Amino acid sequence: MGNYVLVHGAMHGGWCWRSVRDLLARAGHQVFTPSLTGQGEHRHLLGPDVGVATHVQDVAGLLHYEDLREVHLVLHSYAGVLAGPVAERVADRLASVTFLGAFVVRPGECLLDVEPPETANRYRALASADGDGWYLPADASFLAQWGITDEGLAAWVAPRLTDFPLRCQTDTVDYDPGPLAGLSTSYVRHTRPPLPSLDLSSGRAYDSGWDVHSLPTGHDMMLEAPETTARLLTRITGRGGSDTSRQPR
Repeated sequence: MGNYVLVHGAMHGGWCWRSVRDLLARAGHQVFTPSLTGQGEHRHLLGPDVGVATHVQDVAGLLHYEDLREVHLVLHSYAGVLAGPVAERVADRLASVTFLGAFVVRPGECLLDVEPPETANRYRALASADGDGWYLPADASFLAQWGITDEGLAAWVAPRLTDFPLRCQTDTVDYDPGPLAGLSTSYVRHTRPPLPSLDLSSGRAYDSGWDVHSLPTGHDMMLEAPETTARLLTRITGRGGSDTSRQPR
Protein backbone atom coordinates (compact mmCIF):
# COMPACT_ATOMS: atom_id res chain seq x y z
CA MET A 1 0.00 0.00 0.00
CA GLY A 2 1.08 3.59 -0.51
CA ASN A 3 1.91 6.63 1.57
CA TYR A 4 -0.03 9.72 0.48
CA VAL A 5 0.45 13.31 1.58
CA LEU A 6 -2.39 15.48 0.27
CA VAL A 7 -1.78 19.24 0.42
CA HIS A 8 -4.63 21.71 0.01
CA GLY A 9 -4.74 24.98 -1.88
CA ALA A 10 -5.42 28.58 -0.92
CA MET A 11 -8.16 29.33 1.64
CA HIS A 12 -8.64 25.61 2.34
CA GLY A 13 -7.25 23.23 4.96
CA GLY A 14 -6.73 19.55 5.55
CA TRP A 15 -10.51 19.32 6.01
CA CYS A 16 -11.10 19.49 2.24
CA TRP A 17 -9.54 16.04 1.80
CA ARG A 18 -11.76 14.35 4.39
CA SER A 19 -13.67 12.09 2.00
CA VAL A 20 -10.67 11.30 -0.23
CA ARG A 21 -8.56 10.57 2.86
CA ASP A 22 -11.15 8.16 4.22
CA LEU A 23 -11.48 6.36 0.87
CA LEU A 24 -7.72 5.91 0.55
CA ALA A 25 -7.38 4.85 4.16
CA ARG A 26 -10.12 2.22 3.79
CA ALA A 27 -8.18 0.83 0.84
CA GLY A 28 -5.21 0.33 3.17
CA HIS A 29 -3.12 3.39 2.34
CA GLN A 30 -1.46 5.66 4.90
CA VAL A 31 -2.74 9.20 4.34
CA PHE A 32 -1.72 12.58 5.79
CA THR A 33 -3.68 15.77 5.12
CA PRO A 34 -1.79 18.63 6.82
CA SER A 35 -3.28 22.10 7.18
CA LEU A 36 -0.69 24.67 6.18
CA THR A 37 0.24 27.45 8.61
CA GLY A 38 -2.52 30.06 8.76
CA GLN A 39 -5.09 27.82 7.07
CA GLY A 40 -7.88 25.58 8.29
CA GLU A 41 -7.63 24.83 12.00
CA HIS A 42 -4.31 26.71 12.00
CA ARG A 43 -5.96 29.95 10.92
CA HIS A 44 -4.98 31.54 14.24
CA LEU A 45 -1.35 31.43 13.02
CA LEU A 46 -2.09 33.61 10.00
CA GLY A 47 0.09 36.72 9.80
CA PRO A 48 1.99 38.88 7.34
CA ASP A 49 5.15 36.79 7.81
CA VAL A 50 3.51 33.60 6.51
CA GLY A 51 4.80 32.87 3.02
CA VAL A 52 5.84 30.12 0.66
CA ALA A 53 8.89 29.21 2.76
CA THR A 54 6.60 28.68 5.76
CA HIS A 55 4.51 26.19 3.85
CA VAL A 56 7.52 24.42 2.36
CA GLN A 57 8.69 23.87 5.93
CA ASP A 58 5.23 22.58 6.90
CA VAL A 59 5.36 19.85 4.26
CA ALA A 60 9.05 18.98 4.58
CA GLY A 61 8.70 18.92 8.37
CA LEU A 62 5.79 16.49 8.22
CA LEU A 63 7.79 14.06 6.10
CA HIS A 64 10.75 14.32 8.47
CA TYR A 65 8.93 13.99 11.77
CA GLU A 66 6.67 11.17 10.57
CA ASP A 67 9.74 9.58 8.91
CA LEU A 68 7.79 9.02 5.71
CA ARG A 69 9.38 7.35 2.68
CA GLU A 70 8.13 6.54 -0.82
CA VAL A 71 5.56 9.33 -0.48
CA HIS A 72 3.04 10.16 -3.17
CA LEU A 73 2.79 13.93 -2.80
CA VAL A 74 -0.47 15.39 -4.13
CA LEU A 75 -0.64 19.17 -4.46
CA HIS A 76 -3.85 21.09 -5.13
CA SER A 77 -4.05 24.56 -6.66
CA TYR A 78 -1.69 26.99 -4.81
CA ALA A 79 0.21 24.04 -3.28
CA GLY A 80 1.77 23.35 -6.68
CA VAL A 81 4.07 26.30 -5.92
CA LEU A 82 5.63 24.18 -3.16
CA ALA A 83 6.64 21.29 -5.44
CA GLY A 84 10.11 22.41 -6.50
CA PRO A 85 11.31 23.62 -3.08
CA VAL A 86 9.91 20.56 -1.29
CA ALA A 87 11.51 18.19 -3.79
CA GLU A 88 14.82 20.00 -3.40
CA ARG A 89 14.71 19.39 0.35
CA VAL A 90 13.25 15.89 0.60
CA ALA A 91 13.41 14.22 -2.83
CA ASP A 92 14.80 11.10 -1.17
CA ARG A 93 11.48 10.70 0.64
CA LEU A 94 9.27 11.13 -2.44
CA ALA A 95 8.02 8.52 -4.92
CA SER A 96 5.89 10.82 -7.06
CA VAL A 97 4.33 14.26 -7.32
CA THR A 98 0.83 14.89 -8.65
CA PHE A 99 -0.32 18.39 -9.51
CA LEU A 100 -4.08 18.24 -8.93
CA GLY A 101 -5.43 21.31 -10.73
CA ALA A 102 -2.28 22.99 -9.43
CA PHE A 103 -0.06 25.86 -10.47
CA VAL A 104 3.34 25.10 -11.99
CA VAL A 105 6.02 27.72 -11.29
CA ARG A 106 9.59 27.74 -12.51
CA PRO A 107 12.59 29.01 -10.55
CA GLY A 108 12.44 32.78 -10.20
CA GLU A 109 8.65 32.99 -10.50
CA CYS A 110 5.87 33.62 -8.01
CA LEU A 111 2.27 32.44 -8.13
CA LEU A 112 0.96 35.71 -9.56
CA ASP A 113 3.48 35.42 -12.41
CA VAL A 114 1.59 32.40 -13.76
CA GLU A 115 -1.90 33.83 -13.21
CA PRO A 116 -3.54 35.89 -15.98
CA PRO A 117 -2.57 39.57 -15.44
CA GLU A 118 -6.17 40.61 -14.80
CA THR A 119 -6.52 37.96 -12.09
CA ALA A 120 -3.24 38.93 -10.44
CA ASN A 121 -4.28 42.59 -10.45
CA ARG A 122 -7.67 41.71 -8.94
CA TYR A 123 -6.06 39.79 -6.10
CA ARG A 124 -3.66 42.62 -5.33
CA ALA A 125 -6.56 45.09 -5.33
CA LEU A 126 -8.63 42.87 -2.99
CA ALA A 127 -5.74 42.57 -0.54
CA SER A 128 -5.17 46.33 -0.64
CA ALA A 129 -8.81 47.27 -0.19
CA ASP A 130 -10.08 44.59 2.19
CA GLY A 131 -7.07 42.68 3.50
CA ASP A 132 -4.97 45.34 5.24
CA GLY A 133 -2.57 45.10 2.33
CA TRP A 134 -1.27 41.62 3.24
CA TYR A 135 -4.02 39.02 2.87
CA LEU A 136 -6.71 37.99 0.43
CA PRO A 137 -10.03 37.88 2.29
CA ALA A 138 -11.88 34.58 2.14
CA ASP A 139 -15.27 35.05 0.56
CA ALA A 140 -18.02 32.72 -0.61
CA SER A 141 -17.89 34.38 -4.03
CA PHE A 142 -14.79 32.29 -4.76
CA LEU A 143 -16.94 29.16 -4.81
CA ALA A 144 -18.46 30.10 -8.17
CA GLN A 145 -14.97 30.72 -9.56
CA TRP A 146 -13.99 27.22 -8.43
CA GLY A 147 -17.10 25.65 -9.96
CA ILE A 148 -18.88 24.66 -6.74
CA THR A 149 -22.54 24.85 -7.72
CA ASP A 150 -24.14 22.30 -5.39
CA GLU A 151 -25.91 24.36 -2.71
CA GLY A 152 -25.35 21.85 0.07
CA LEU A 153 -21.64 21.56 -0.66
CA ALA A 154 -21.27 25.32 -0.96
CA ALA A 155 -22.97 25.80 2.40
CA TRP A 156 -20.50 23.38 4.00
CA VAL A 157 -17.37 24.78 2.35
CA ALA A 158 -18.01 28.54 2.62
CA PRO A 159 -17.67 28.89 6.42
CA ARG A 160 -14.44 26.87 6.37
CA LEU A 161 -12.57 29.13 3.95
CA THR A 162 -9.64 31.02 5.43
CA ASP A 163 -8.04 34.35 4.59
CA PHE A 164 -4.92 33.76 2.51
CA PRO A 165 -1.62 35.67 2.80
CA LEU A 166 -0.75 37.73 -0.27
CA ARG A 167 2.88 36.87 0.38
CA CYS A 168 2.19 33.28 -0.66
CA GLN A 169 1.22 34.67 -4.04
CA THR A 170 4.11 37.11 -4.40
CA ASP A 171 7.06 35.20 -2.89
CA THR A 172 9.51 34.22 -5.62
CA VAL A 173 10.24 30.51 -5.66
CA ASP A 174 13.93 29.67 -6.04
CA TYR A 175 14.94 26.03 -6.28
CA ASP A 176 17.11 23.57 -8.16
CA PRO A 177 14.76 21.99 -10.74
CA GLY A 178 16.81 18.78 -10.86
CA PRO A 179 15.23 16.92 -7.91
CA LEU A 180 11.66 17.55 -9.11
CA ALA A 181 12.59 16.57 -12.67
CA GLY A 182 13.91 13.27 -11.34
CA LEU A 183 10.55 12.25 -9.87
CA SER A 184 7.53 10.63 -11.46
CA THR A 185 5.26 13.61 -12.10
CA SER A 186 1.65 13.88 -13.26
CA TYR A 187 -0.89 16.63 -13.83
CA VAL A 188 -4.67 16.46 -13.45
CA ARG A 189 -6.82 18.97 -15.32
CA HIS A 190 -10.44 19.66 -14.49
CA THR A 191 -12.87 20.43 -17.27
CA ARG A 192 -16.37 21.16 -15.88
CA PRO A 193 -15.66 23.98 -15.62
CA PRO A 194 -11.97 24.55 -16.37
CA LEU A 195 -10.12 27.36 -14.62
CA PRO A 196 -8.46 29.72 -17.13
CA SER A 197 -5.84 30.65 -14.52
CA LEU A 198 -4.41 27.13 -14.91
CA ASP A 199 -3.98 27.19 -18.69
CA LEU A 200 -0.30 28.12 -18.50
CA SER A 201 0.37 25.49 -15.84
CA SER A 202 -1.34 22.64 -17.67
CA GLY A 203 0.48 23.72 -20.84
CA ARG A 204 3.78 23.41 -19.03
CA ALA A 205 2.81 19.90 -17.90
CA TYR A 206 2.22 18.87 -21.50
CA ASP A 207 5.43 20.53 -22.66
CA SER A 208 7.41 18.74 -19.93
CA GLY A 209 6.11 15.34 -21.03
CA TRP A 210 4.25 14.60 -17.80
CA ASP A 211 1.34 12.20 -17.76
CA VAL A 212 -1.71 14.44 -18.01
CA HIS A 213 -5.18 13.34 -16.94
CA SER A 214 -8.59 14.99 -16.91
CA LEU A 215 -11.54 14.94 -14.52
CA PRO A 216 -15.00 16.27 -15.48
CA THR A 217 -15.30 18.41 -12.35
CA GLY A 218 -14.70 21.92 -11.12
CA HIS A 219 -11.58 23.08 -9.31
CA ASP A 220 -12.37 21.52 -5.92
CA MET A 221 -12.46 18.01 -7.35
CA MET A 222 -11.68 16.38 -4.01
CA LEU A 223 -14.88 17.89 -2.61
CA GLU A 224 -17.09 17.55 -5.66
CA ALA A 225 -16.08 14.02 -6.67
CA PRO A 226 -14.06 12.32 -3.91
CA GLU A 227 -14.54 8.77 -5.20
CA THR A 228 -13.42 9.65 -8.72
CA THR A 229 -10.51 11.69 -7.37
CA ALA A 230 -9.30 8.93 -5.05
CA ARG A 231 -9.59 6.34 -7.80
CA LEU A 232 -7.58 8.46 -10.22
CA LEU A 233 -4.86 9.15 -7.66
CA THR A 234 -4.36 5.44 -7.03
CA ARG A 235 -4.18 4.77 -10.77
CA ILE A 236 -1.65 7.55 -11.31
CA THR A 237 0.57 6.28 -8.53
CA GLY A 238 0.30 2.66 -9.61
CA ARG A 239 -1.58 1.68 -6.48
CA GLY A 240 -4.99 0.98 -7.95
CA GLY A 241 -4.73 0.03 -11.61
CA SER A 242 -2.79 0.65 -14.79
CA ASP A 243 -4.80 3.38 -16.52
CA THR A 244 -2.18 6.12 -16.61
CA SER A 245 -2.47 6.98 -20.29
CA ARG A 246 -1.59 10.50 -21.34
CA GLN A 247 -4.72 12.47 -22.23
CA PRO A 248 -4.99 14.63 -25.37
CA ARG A 249 -4.46 18.36 -24.99
